[in-house]
Amino acid sequence: MEESRADLGEEAPEGADPTHTPPPVPPGRVAPVLVPRWVQLVLLPLSIVGAFLLLKAAGHVLLLFTIAGLIALLLNPLVTLVQRLRIPRGPAVAIVMASVVALLTGVGFLLADPISDQASALQREIPGYVDDANDALADLQDWLDRRGFDVEIKQEGETALQTIGERLTGGAGEVVGFTREALQRLVEASIALILIIVLAIYMLIYGDRIGAIVRAVFPPGDGTPEDDFPTRVQASLFGYVRGQFLFSLIMGTSAGLMLYVLGSFGIFPEGKTYAVAFGAWFGIAELIPYIGPAVGGFPPVLIAALSDNPFDAVWLIIAFTALQQLEGHVVAPNVFGSALQLNPLLVIFALLLGGEIAGFIGAFIALPLAAIVRETVVYVHRHIRFQKWDLPAAAPPPPEPEPSGVPCPECGEPVPRGATECPACGTELGDDESAVAASATAPG
Repeated sequence: MEESRADLGEEAPEGADPTHTPPPVPPGRVAPVLVPRWVQLVLLPLSIVGAFLLLKAAGHVLLLFTIAGLIALLLNPLVTLVQRLRIPRGPAVAIVMASVVALLTGVGFLLADPISDQASALQREIPGYVDDANDALADLQDWLDRRGFDVEIKQEGETALQTIGERLTGGAGEVVGFTREALQRLVEASIALILIIVLAIYMLIYGDRIGAIVRAVFPPGDGTPEDDFPTRVQASLFGYVRGQFLFSLIMGTSAGLMLYVLGSFGIFPEGKTYAVAFGAWFGIAELIPYIGPAVGGFPPVLIAALSDNPFDAVWLIIAFTALQQLEGHVVAPNVFGSALQLNPLLVIFALLLGGEIAGFIGAFIALPLAAIVRETVVYVHRHIRFQKWDLPAAAPPPPEPEPSGVPCPECGEPVPRGATECPACGTELGDDESAVAASATAPG
């Protein structure tokens, strides 16, 4: 403990308060521990392996955080917009989340009744389509039998059609109930949805801090929003999702109108009756790139093939093919021109990889994640340069020594600078300028 000035016999400075305690002296800065290079070389691969094993073990948790992060990135611009009204970030997050839930609920109520009514009516018509197809198979079997063809297609066809009908109507008259497994799946899905919402809310609340951490990790930009990494990632994701929603809406509406028009002209009359249900399904199927049109057009084509006029299926195939061409050459280039910006091979690879890792959910979020990865690669390539691993160049040859003098005009031997005569032959050279002029005529 330090002794006071009075204890040491020293007098306090004149005018100083004797009761005043001087501020404590800050402790000296402790030098950081230096980690040798060999330790770094050992820890780096171990850290990579450990991170890989941790992420592999936490696959389900990582999926929840990924989905929540995507939702937070999509809603963050809306939170920022609400904050401009001088509302703190916490209440702004609550307002945005409540508005989104209310909007989705309202849209669900508006679309639920017409879609469910048409889907239920269509489901009730499935047995009639199966019976018509069975009658067509029976006629074909009679035609083959009359001409002596020993081919049995009626029994196998009826079995296949019966299986398809049972699948489409929910299974051989069985009542779907909340069994223990179904209830368990429902509870797990509800808990996962609640966790995703809670994680997204926390990510939105701490969005500024998360953005600051990301900016500290990545190389700094030029200060503009166009060169800010979190802003670019958010804009890329938001643009992709907005483009995908608009694309699905356009294609679903087009498919519904197409079926309605064909049904009005007598081609596949069920298309006019169930245009809303078929259009909604086609729009949802468009969320799956490349195979979305085939998935969306399969139900009406199948129903047309099972109807009493199976030739309608051919017209539907032609119509959906034309719609797909319109989609690929007109709609998709204009909608996704600035949204995805990925090579088709990378899109297919992302879909397959996402489906392999996390099934349908992985394939569903694969393209937004691919858009984020692309933006990251572009930003890093712009702001980071790696030192080249070139081999050291050979040392340049030493410069040739300058001549010690000028050559003698008579004998050619070098004469020291400033000499008036050649030391070898005794020829008089005169001053330096004369010697230089004489050297020009010296023998080579």
